[in-house]
Amino acid sequence: MRELLWRKEDCQKFYKEHEGRFFYQRLVEFMASGPIRAYILAHKDAIQLWRTLMGPTRVFRARHMAPDSIRGSFGLTDTRNTTHGSDSVVSASREIEAFFPDFSEQRWYEEEEPQLRCGPVCYTEGGIHCAAGTGGPGPA
Repeated sequence: MRELLWRKEDCQKFYKEHEGRFFYQRLVEFMASGPIRAYILAHKDAIQLWRTLMGPTRVFRARHMAPDSIRGSFGLTDTRNTTHGSDSVVSASREIEAFFPDFSEQRWYEEEEPQLRCGPVCYTEGGIHCAAGTGGPGPA
């Protein structure tokens, strides 16, 4: 987990694939309007599970089809729908790199992820899951 405040230029770079679309400017301005809390979710179905929890992108649909979803409960408009989630593993890798430039997916899969499968897991005050008894990420 990481909290950050992005400048408009950071948001433009993040949403570059949508540049030129009618909603691009509103999306960039909303993302730059306040703090962002970014997470890396680790589960074999993390993308699908998170997208289900978020609900449909369009707030009108979310309110009717998934009223208990995050967007159904808190979304204001389609570009101010409160949350973002990667739509594929490729997008997730690119977005993790944008929000967590010092994070190494390869190192996590090789060193940290196996530790999390060995037994109890705790959640540190810094927002990181770790094997119980290690006090932080990485091998014990």
